[in-house]
Amino acid sequence: MKIASTPRLTATLLLATLAAPVTLAFSPEATLAARAEKDAWMRDDPQSPFNHAAHKVEFSPLHYFAPDAGWVFQSKLTVYAEQTPVTILDTKGRERKGTVHGFLTFEKNGTKHTLRVYRMETKSGLYHAIWFTDRTTGEATYDVGRYLDFDLSENPDHNYTLDLNAAYNPYCAYSPAYACAIPREEDALDLAITAGEKKWHE
Repeated sequence: MKIASTPRLTATLLLATLAAPVTLAFSPEATLAARAEKDAWMRDDPQSPFNHAAHKVEFSPLHYFAPDAGWVFQSKLTVYAEQTPVTILDTKGRERKGTVHGFLTFEKNGTKHTLRVYRMETKSGLYHAIWFTDRTTGEATYDVGRYLDFDLSENPDHNYTLDLNAAYNPYCAYSPAYACAIPREEDALDLAITAGEKKWHE
């Protein structure tokens, strides 16, 4: 679940564009159907975190906030002129290397909020990631934080759809077999994002 390929880095900072709410393109029915499909995959697929060979976990359906068009935005990516190296710790205390590639913005209730996009390095190549905490973290939502998939467009002027109804828990929320990246202090959003996946269990 991810935003794919890499545009050329600009020599100067691109201008940030505030995300505007999107309503017409949002389908609650499609969101509910995708959640039902994910539940079926989590329950049945051998690659599911519930079916890990060493740590099989009894499945029960995932929990979500109701679909809400008010949490869907469009935003352009601002790419940092200088790619700052960063070390991300995971839930098993290991270090993950990458850079802070850029950020997306959205406006909710008159306040602008920022989601950073990380470019992370793995043995199999690079990927881009968004993770965050918010006022629901540790209460209604998973204690570590939540993720959004991000596929990077080759078009620097691309308008990304930022659907917070698609915010999800990393695999470590379900099974001790997995480690997941921990959002940094800079990734804490000062609002309650009542959209996307809730805690799976206490």
